[in-house]
Amino acid sequence: MKQLLFFLLLVFPILTHAQIKAKAVASIEPSFQKEIKKLSRRTVVKKAFQLIEAQNDQTLKDHITLTEIEAPPFKEEMRAAKFVEMMKAVGIDSIWIDEVGNVLALRKGTSGKKTVALDAHLDTVFPEGTDVKVKMRGDTLYAPGIADDTRALAILIRVLNVMNEANIKTDANVLFIGSVGEEGLGDLRGVKHIFSDKGVKIDSWIAIDGGAIGRVNNQGLGSHRYKITYKGPGGHSWGAFGLANPHHALGSAIHYFTKAANKFTAYGPKTSYNVGVIEGGTSINSVPFESSMLVDMRSVSPARLDSMDQILLTAVRQAMDAQNGIRRLGEALTVDVEKIGDRPSGELSETLPLIQRAMACTAYFGKRPELTRGSTNSNIPIAMGIPAVTIGRGGVGRNAHSLDEWWLDVDGYKAAQMALLLVLSESGLGK
Repeated sequence: MKQLLFFLLLVFPILTHAQIKAKAVASIEPSFQKEIKKLSRRTVVKKAFQLIEAQNDQTLKDHITLTEIEAPPFKEEMRAAKFVEMMKAVGIDSIWIDEVGNVLALRKGTSGKKTVALDAHLDTVFPEGTDVKVKMRGDTLYAPGIADDTRALAILIRVLNVMNEANIKTDANVLFIGSVGEEGLGDLRGVKHIFSDKGVKIDSWIAIDGGAIGRVNNQGLGSHRYKITYKGPGGHSWGAFGLANPHHALGSAIHYFTKAANKFTAYGPKTSYNVGVIEGGTSINSVPFESSMLVDMRSVSPARLDSMDQILLTAVRQAMDAQNGIRRLGEALTVDVEKIGDRPSGELSETLPLIQRAMACTAYFGKRPELTRGSTNSNIPIAMGIPAVTIGRGGVGRNAHSLDEWWLDVDGYKAAQMALLLVLSESGLGK
């Protein structure tokens, strides 16, 4: 069963929202390949690798335990509390929860001159009340959030545990982070706080999120998100006929927007747009008093996103003016425009030491590294020019963001080994 599924997924790969592939990379600098090979031969690293493989069953238990704790958008507290408990159990110098709910666990380095972060996000896309009980079907785990991103949280616990058991000292501080707000309307609020003037200083950022070993995400896919709400007096569809209708304005706005956006996105750097949610109205025979939509726009180019903003706002105003222009009675429509999401785009050079090390680690585990562009926690440091990368959580998983999400343990321990190797290469072994 396991071997058949693994073969089919190799032949018919499926990309997740965070895995937009850019290009395969063949040029790893030999010096970094030598560095990784040398590091992997160190006695303490070999011991840690052995411990990760030997403790695979415990990693799976941790994985299941955390998956079965709800972590809906803006309500990650219960999972965060359990994550703190589990990190304390394996040993950490200090651990705390910041003002927005991020869990930060600091393992001090011998010099502490720099700080390397290893991140996994706590939240899932699923609302409160979702059944998150893990179900086994053969050798496959099924549950909402089982792969995205709960597996990565289990990896963080295992990496910390084996560093302690193998008595590995690092020169740099290592900061283990369970972050909030990565998904959807969370708008990366956790990592935005970390990299604000209220956060801690981080010199290198490594996120684990989605996909198998091979992904080296060094490019941020930017996005702007809006909630557009038309408001009017509302009334009876017959008795108040002639009122300006928010639904009619919304329909026109979508038409004007998609027509102009389609023309704009037909050329130039890739840019997308989507109206994902429409809400409003009370009954079929009522003129609604409110009508709203949620709009998502993405681009590899910040300038293109700014242009899409203007296309959307022009369409919104045009639709409101048109609807107000034909009303026969009552007050004019108004419109509220709320920006509810802003993820910056950016790109780090593949020659950057962290990116080279990530590619060299990937190659060490027999996988061909591919540079990718995605929308992950790394967007923030990438946009700020801080060394950052997102790597895969290993194993095989599919149907992220759906109720039938699943994860299969195909050499899943290797992703933990790779995360450890990358952290050690970036932070340096302490004396």
